[in-house]
Amino acid sequence: MDRAIGCRAQRPAGAPTVNAKWATVAGFCASLVGIGLARFAYTPLLPAIVGAHWFDASMAAYLGAANLAGYLAGALAGRPIAARASTPATLRAMMLLATIAFVACAWPVSFGWFFAWRFLAGLSGGALMVLAAPAVLPHVPAPRRGMAGGVIFMGVGIGVAASGTVVPLLLQRSLHATWLGLALLSLGLTAIAWKGWPAQAPASASASATAGGGSPPHRRRRAPASRRLRALFVEYALNAAGWVPHMIFLVDFVARGLGRGVAVGAQFWVLFGIGATVGPLFAGALADRIGFGRALRVAFVLQIGGVAMPALGLGMGWLMVSSVVVGAFVTGTVPLVLGRVHELLEHHPAQQNPAWRTATVGFALCQAVAAYGLSFLFSRDGDYRLLFAIGTAAMLIALAIDLVAAAGHDADPR
Repeated sequence: MDRAIGCRAQRPAGAPTVNAKWATVAGFCASLVGIGLARFAYTPLLPAIVGAHWFDASMAAYLGAANLAGYLAGALAGRPIAARASTPATLRAMMLLATIAFVACAWPVSFGWFFAWRFLAGLSGGALMVLAAPAVLPHVPAPRRGMAGGVIFMGVGIGVAASGTVVPLLLQRSLHATWLGLALLSLGLTAIAWKGWPAQAPASASASATAGGGSPPHRRRRAPASRRLRALFVEYALNAAGWVPHMIFLVDFVARGLGRGVAVGAQFWVLFGIGATVGPLFAGALADRIGFGRALRVAFVLQIGGVAMPALGLGMGWLMVSSVVVGAFVTGTVPLVLGRVHELLEHHPAQQNPAWRTATVGFALCQAVAAYGLSFLFSRDGDYRLLFAIGTAAMLIALAIDLVAAAGHDADPR
């Protein structure tokens, strides 16, 4: 069972087998459509939208906020929807919704129309984030879950890289054609993933509920390590805040703050995308070797250095390194946190998916608050380095919380 991701996962007698490799590919497609394209493809499209006079700059910025709000709504609603309709059906529906949103955005009927579809695109991304990986990873052999999670979330990085390369090529035809091209790409990925989703979880929560003496569910102890789990939620949310300066201001910092122009700024976004593409694979391989907890700590240290480099004004070479490193962990941290949730709740599988949903909601909320807060600070002071300094501080606090939680566990393992 442990030989490769693509092996058939061990299942209870009579249960259908699951092709873990195909399921992992389905998860990759979902993250590429829901996050990589539905969210990040909008960044290079925004200047074109303003330039084509579809909307003015301030209204176009609100459309970006609509996607963040939709992501938060999707993170909250994804699990309840899946409970009513089934997880595979919900995953398929959300990928189709993202595809339809691309088609709808090809016609700027009105601001309200565009806002609604950008919101729904974000909603699909939030739901796919909380549902896709947890639906796949239980079917992957434990020694391969780090790498499988890396493959799944690599889709986000591919989307970032595509937003800096494929979208400009499509824009040479027209803005209308670009939206439709993204819709066709999304539809193709949806078709690839369609039959890859596992039909059911491999081990039911009820089985573990009666294990160990057959105690009824209401007498079972609640999941251990709740202190470390709460700390993990806070750390992940702080990561979201720490990434905001790069995710929103990196291109503008290079183009206007350093006076290098839009073309050079776009090159740094491509570097960010390259890092985001390889980051999940690196993080997953590291986690398979040293464990998710230690790998996450390594990620915090590297991110602190990456976010601090622009604040320190170390030069263009270091800024290139910063773009790749932070891009790598914007996507690479996601499978690490998901894997860490599974580690902490290893003996309580029924609580793993709700815990991941809580982590994703906290992430989305903190990211939205940080985006608005840093945008407000920048509008007042225009100081790019202050933004990166605040991001560094958020990362430092996340690392400190992780170290304190680990030390507290060593002293009191309850």
